Amino acid sequence: MIAASLQVLARALAKREVSSVELTHLYLDRIARHNPQLNAFISVDEGCSLAQARAADERLAKGEGGPLTGIPIAHKDIFCAQGWLTTCGSRMLNNFVSPYDAAVITRFKAAGAVLLGKTNMDEFAMGSSNETSFYGPVRNPWNADCVPGGSSGGSAAAVAAALAPAATGTDTGGSIRQPAALCNLTGMKPTYGVVSRYGMIAFASSLDQAGPLARSAADCALLLNAMAGFDERDSTSVERPGEDYCREIDAAAGDRPLAGLKIGLPVEFFGEGCRPEVMHLVEAAIAEYRKLGAETISVSLPSMQLSVAAYYVIAPAEASSNLARFDGVRYGYRAPEYQDLNDMYSKSRAQGFGAEVKRRILIGTYVLSHGYYDAYYLQAQRIRRLIANDFAKAFGQCDVIIGPTSPSTAFKLGEKAADPVQMYLSDIYTIAVNLAGLPAISLPCGFAGGLPAGLQLIGNYFAETQLLNVAHRYQQVSDWHVQRPAGFD
Repeated sequence: MIAASLQVLARALAKREVSSVELTHLYLDRIARHNPQLNAFISVDEGCSLAQARAADERLAKGEGGPLTGIPIAHKDIFCAQGWLTTCGSRMLNNFVSPYDAAVITRFKAAGAVLLGKTNMDEFAMGSSNETSFYGPVRNPWNADCVPGGSSGGSAAAVAAALAPAATGTDTGGSIRQPAALCNLTGMKPTYGVVSRYGMIAFASSLDQAGPLARSAADCALLLNAMAGFDERDSTSVERPGEDYCREIDAAAGDRPLAGLKIGLPVEFFGEGCRPEVMHLVEAAIAEYRKLGAETISVSLPSMQLSVAAYYVIAPAEASSNLARFDGVRYGYRAPEYQDLNDMYSKSRAQGFGAEVKRRILIGTYVLSHGYYDAYYLQAQRIRRLIANDFAKAFGQCDVIIGPTSPSTAFKLGEKAADPVQMYLSDIYTIAVNLAGLPAISLPCGFAGGLPAGLQLIGNYFAETQLLNVAHRYQQVSDWHVQRPAGFD
């Protein structure tokens, strides 16, 4: 049961072969057993989860259930959930119980899913390794000495170790796709605006996007069906007709299901920078796509080399603005001792934020300051436009772009903690997608040294259905995505 897909779990629930209460108990027991080792969950509320499971069972008994009714889902602790501790992995919010639900939580509740718990994350989603959390680092189920990736590392570790059948994450510069790659999962970042950001604690508002983490593309499609949709409370939410992201996955296909598909191979993805063992696995996956009928062509994204530099100007600038609200006055952490209002502000923020968050706030404030705004922030925005234009030109030649998700497999805990630049370069293949607002998905493509590697597929705007289908067709002829780490049976 713990290795079953969401579709299999849904059928078992619909046929009353298992109840939602039993399923929820199963995962709660696994969390109690394995979470001390992995530190994947920040908070679990057994009473609340089981109450939702009982309500789901009542819906199922009446024949009113949907594809996700009764299925437990873990949520990254960046989503506000009414009555739940919502910390964003920070001391600043370690006592904040949300009075309302984020749009993503509301949509999963409407689908009948059970909120299984809130997962650990890099503080305020700032990190690529899940080591910056106030609650301690998350460990990778494939090797407990290694990072799971970040910032959605808690969600990724939970699903990889089967502490949850699926989870939500957020992706600002690769924070769904990179943990998916390092934990042997499928993770999707939708087009910016497809999933509402209402109630999702902001890091960088023009880059943040919520998405699913699961074992397969088919499971991600089911989750995205629940998550996506227009929300008038989010000014960046895109108003467009509803879409069934499972439709191409469910369609019958022949021996060459991807005949006519043009796959772009950016020259910038296949040069120096990626570990040879990871590149070998990526190239083997591309060969499988050719067997499935796809045609590969060379494309170029010349401005991509500037993406990391542009991102680490734009994202900290927006973080500096967004995190200004955490001042110790209205909610969140307040320093226990202070002399006056300014002293309270200073001490609350100094004690409430961790080192990486402080670093990014300082960088962001600097690049927005008088005399530096034009030199840094405006230049970064111009580069962002160049990157988007490069993608537009490439998609004039191909349907999907393929390359590595991460330049390496999971690295050791603490290995890059003292070198922020090396840590930032972990997202070299993912950041450009966020700057352009495009959809992308990472899927397992093999193992190097016993650790999983990820293949990234990038699509044009609103091409989620196509991307999910392209990923699914590969997963029909490979079994990397069904491999599970030892010790979590």
